[in-house]
Amino acid sequence: MKIGYIGLGKMGLAMVKRLLEQGHEVVATDPDEAARKEAAAIGAATIANISEFRDTLPGEKFIWIMVPHQIVDSVLNELKSLLNQGDVVIDGGNSNYKETVRRAAEFNACGLVYMDVGVSGGPNGARNGACMMVGGPRDKFDKYQQLFRDLSVKDGYSYMGEAGAGHFVKMIHNGIEYGMMQAIGEGFEILKASAFDLNLTEITRVYNHGSVIESRLIGWLQQAYREGNEDLTAISGEVSHSGEGQWTVEEAKDCRVSATETRVIPVPVIEAALQFRIDSARNPSYTGQVVSALRNQFGGHIVSKAED
Repeated sequence: MKIGYIGLGKMGLAMVKRLLEQGHEVVATDPDEAARKEAAAIGAATIANISEFRDTLPGEKFIWIMVPHQIVDSVLNELKSLLNQGDVVIDGGNSNYKETVRRAAEFNACGLVYMDVGVSGGPNGARNGACMMVGGPRDKFDKYQQLFRDLSVKDGYSYMGEAGAGHFVKMIHNGIEYGMMQAIGEGFEILKASAFDLNLTEITRVYNHGSVIESRLIGWLQQAYREGNEDLTAISGEVSHSGEGQWTVEEAKDCRVSATETRVIPVPVIEAALQFRIDSARNPSYTGQVVSALRNQFGGHIVSKAED
């Protein structure tokens, strides 16, 4: 395929590299000239601004956007003037699913196709095979299924449902992630504070060989300990939080279970994990350092104390 790509941050550039390796042609753009040069260096065609897609993507256009959710609408407004009926735009970022539903309806009214893909796995997944949750018209998913297969880890993608479903499933994924990371952080703070002389790095190794809590998260904590030290002295105890955890909690308080009915679904674990992150700005802790270390390992988030 020949693919237009907007957004060359950590995730976007990694995904462009994978697309090129899988034999796709990519025309990429980003406001950052340095990012465009890096994309060009690995074989992508680059353009300075979105309007140039008009000439560089003839025929039916297929454009993937990988930008922060706050600027999706401004990017779409630029795109609409150069799109033709049947053209496809995919939002692979972490957008609020309600906004995705709205955008899809607006696109559909213009004869355009809007799809959403929840992408999990961080920059490493984008580079080496991600987990993808796809929303949008089923016929378009079927048409472009090879693309999703090329971008995903083996068996790591599926069709979730109509537009918005992909971002909805990814939103809940991130809410669950909050709770899992919080439990690991709390458990390891207890282990560290114990009167026993415990080797936390060795504990992560053992936990990750056949235990019930064996997981990539435990593996990433082991890596963080090996890269630094068990005190995590270079890691901040203040934990940032993305919109997705907040959106999950808000959705639980007003969950649409049918076209006419909503109800409250208790989510005490996810809500407490979100509140911990909010409170950590005033009350940094070792639990926070563990959670921050995990965020750095899988997402490349800046979590050093120097950035506090």
